[in-house]
Amino acid sequence: MIHSNKPELSFEVGANHLHGVLRADQIRRDTLMQLVATWGDPDARDEILDALDELAAVVSGVSREGELDAALEQVEDVASMDTAHTEVGSHDMRRLLAEATEVERVTSRFLTRGASLIKHPTHKATRDHLAANPLPEQQDRRSA
Repeated sequence: MIHSNKPELSFEVGANHLHGVLRADQIRRDTLMQLVATWGDPDARDEILDALDELAAVVSGVSREGELDAALEQVEDVASMDTAHTEVGSHDMRRLLAEATEVERVTSRFLTRGASLIKHPTHKATRDHLAANPLPEQQDRRSA
């Protein structure tokens, strides 16, 4: 497990150690602040509620291709929301790079070894047979 000194903007290893997780709380905070900023206008509030109701219907039901994206864009449009992003300073960039490198090291440990390096005792007979009877070289079919 990676222990970040700034967990609100960090990389960590996923629960199964096969994927990484990026945590960026500032994006969620900014998104909610933009939504609430528009909420003060009664006309906008009604439009936002209608868009949120439509989004809820799409999420809770079976949606067609592109329907979820359209519902999300509708909420963003009526709430006058900006693109979800956050600025990252140079010190945080270096820290995130180190964290991402560590996550990559943990998650790719199975990818660096090929199956040929696995020396399980049950594979001994197969290894012995292939050592005595190597597979023929593959022919280049393009030259025929």
